[in-house]
Amino acid sequence: MSSLTHFDAQGQAHMVDVGAKPATHRIAVATGRIEMQPATLAIIESGTAKKGDVLGIARIAGIMAAKKTSELIPLCHPLALTRVAVEFELLHADSAVQCTATVETMGPTGVEMEALTAVQVVLLTVFDMCKAVDRGMAIHGVRVTEKSGGKSGTWRASDSGRSQF
Repeated sequence: MSSLTHFDAQGQAHMVDVGAKPATHRIAVATGRIEMQPATLAIIESGTAKKGDVLGIARIAGIMAAKKTSELIPLCHPLALTRVAVEFELLHADSAVQCTATVETMGPTGVEMEALTAVQVVLLTVFDMCKAVDRGMAIHGVRVTEKSGGKSGTWRASDSGRSQF
């Protein structure tokens, strides 16, 4: 395992210098889900939530969050994102909404944090919009599932949840 990059030799937190790294096409995919009562999932699916189109608003929130990641996570670099896509899958058997965010850039550092931030904010937005009918919703399994670009190349999460190249 490599050392943590956000600490200098004296153990002080610092922003990693990416100035000498080449700009490459970088992609990160993150996923997560929010579990709820079946009636709540039905409200989301039918579009009858009192606050409006839950998934449409959550999608916009996720895109905005990806663009604001460096303002939320102290040592993240501000990045010029070239694409943010947010997709949903309704999991009726689990009474859940699964969110997948794909983020891309052409730059010297990866976009994993932007993809993770997008997913988290999407799921929080779903919670916010539906909490009046279901306060017991639970967010689970937020993680990076894939990344590519840069010196380390492509990485995909295994089905077991453990990391693998």
